[in-house]
Amino acid sequence: MTPLPLWRTFSALSRQPRPWICRECLRIPNAQVTQPRAFTTTQHFRSQAGKRTWRKAFKDTAERRKVAITVTLVFVAGSTALAFSERARHGYLAAQRSGRVGVTLALCVNDYYWVLKKDADPNYKGILATCHKRCADRTLKAMEANGSIFIKLGQHLSSLNYILPSEWCDTFVPLQDHCPVSSYESIEEMVLHDTGKHMEDYFSDFDRRPVGAASLAQVHTATLRSTGEKVAVKAQHPTLDEWSKLDLWLTRFTFSTLRYWFPEYDLTWLADEMEESLPKELDFREEGRNAIRAKEYFARLPTHPLVIPAVIWAERRLLVMEYITGHRPDDLAFLDSNGIDRDEVSAALSRIFNEMIFGRDAPLHCDPHGGNLAIRLNPARAAPRNFDIVLYDHGLYRDIPLHLRRAYAHIWLAVLDVDEANMRKYAYEIAGLNDDEFPIFASAITGRDFRVVKSEAGVVQSRSEGEKRAIGEALGEGGLLSQVVFLLAKVPTVILLILKTNDLTRSLDEKLQTREGPVRTFMILAQYAARSVFEESVEGIRGSLLWPGNLWVYGVALASYAKVAVKLRVYELYLSGRRRLGWRAEVMPAAA
Repeated sequence: MTPLPLWRTFSALSRQPRPWICRECLRIPNAQVTQPRAFTTTQHFRSQAGKRTWRKAFKDTAERRKVAITVTLVFVAGSTALAFSERARHGYLAAQRSGRVGVTLALCVNDYYWVLKKDADPNYKGILATCHKRCADRTLKAMEANGSIFIKLGQHLSSLNYILPSEWCDTFVPLQDHCPVSSYESIEEMVLHDTGKHMEDYFSDFDRRPVGAASLAQVHTATLRSTGEKVAVKAQHPTLDEWSKLDLWLTRFTFSTLRYWFPEYDLTWLADEMEESLPKELDFREEGRNAIRAKEYFARLPTHPLVIPAVIWAERRLLVMEYITGHRPDDLAFLDSNGIDRDEVSAALSRIFNEMIFGRDAPLHCDPHGGNLAIRLNPARAAPRNFDIVLYDHGLYRDIPLHLRRAYAHIWLAVLDVDEANMRKYAYEIAGLNDDEFPIFASAITGRDFRVVKSEAGVVQSRSEGEKRAIGEALGEGGLLSQVVFLLAKVPTVILLILKTNDLTRSLDEKLQTREGPVRTFMILAQYAARSVFEESVEGIRGSLLWPGNLWVYGVALASYAKVAVKLRVYELYLSGRRRLGWRAEVMPAAA
């Protein structure tokens, strides 16, 4: 037979029906399969190989179903645990908070690490300023997301304009008014947990909407069930208990990491201060004791128009006080419409806080920002002092050691007398600062450029926009900033709090836009500092005052104090006479 051509052979084979072979048959060793067996689908079902194939397929499907069910159950159980298990929820949120801080910290460290290497770039100043702003915005978002004490930390950082570049301070300013608000239900649950009683047991009426909110607490008005008196109730944000310890650790970790990468920027002292002060601020019983002490102290000084709401009772996270309200010190429309003299408000604030700084055994309120002060009209007082100053939030107080009070008084008298030798002497006494470190410290305590401090006019002249800009630019460039940070790490913590108090009161004074500028407030400061130095001189006298040497020491000390006090008195009589004659100076601009 003649064989078919090769192409015909392939064509014939391609037209033959191809047998269907199951996967199970294909797995049988070649030795057991002599030739492929073709089956219809029905025949394959009945074959042994087919039965094995479909049994395995069914088994695989069952296994998949088991896996799917198991995964679903695990997911549902995990979600349920996260929703209902307090420990699981806490762990998840703790990891989220920590991760947010860690990521922000890593991005900022990396950003600064590379930018600081570009110091030879002609545009370095602009590059660094942009980096400051970028990192500040990034940090602000993390602080707002975490809330809790990070809001408090941001508020504190916004006032450290003698440490941080303006890009950081300005970015954090919104945190002064960006405070969390806790729900009434959460506060009610907190009160029940802490006291074992319901809100109705204490108050016949309780306004669920807070009249004010801060980083650590919020204030509600209420009516006491026992007396019917209207009161202010300060309730701590319930979440603070859950996160305060972790947040303090994260703060410590952040500043320690920054010190590791940038040793010249050591801010761990700020973490030390927070670890000391925050537990006290979170215990409202401590705040109650501070308020009572300050109220008793100023009760001996009736010429100071200071009002501190009476404390009715206090728990760890709940404080009930006398209800006293007023307007913010920078509410100039209220002051002017009620005939309250801005200059007198400025002078009264200066007297109150200088008494706290220089007065023997006086308690120091370390957080006198605009939200913690109020001005109210008091017709019982004769004009121009027809007002009261209400002071709130007594959580952050410090006692200044007597030797530091007096050294601080000496250095301020030297500043006002433009006596650089004494400035340096008492800077060394306060913090052991050498001659190279002194100019930075002098700028820090006065908030002024050192060239102004040692100029003939001194710090009494108003701050100009150019001076503010020069200080901000010097800090922004990094060199001065590292020196300031290094210096402040050596200064006693209580001095840092005094600096903070000075900065806040200086800011309040500028917002009042007084007609006289800072001259009067500096003269008031000089009077209190001179009084402190006079008391020191008198206490140093040994033996009878009638001894000629002792009498001479007393006379010299009295004359030094009288010179300052009389100068202030004469200046105030001059202002009073000008006021009676209707001679009014122009209001100082806000930028002055």
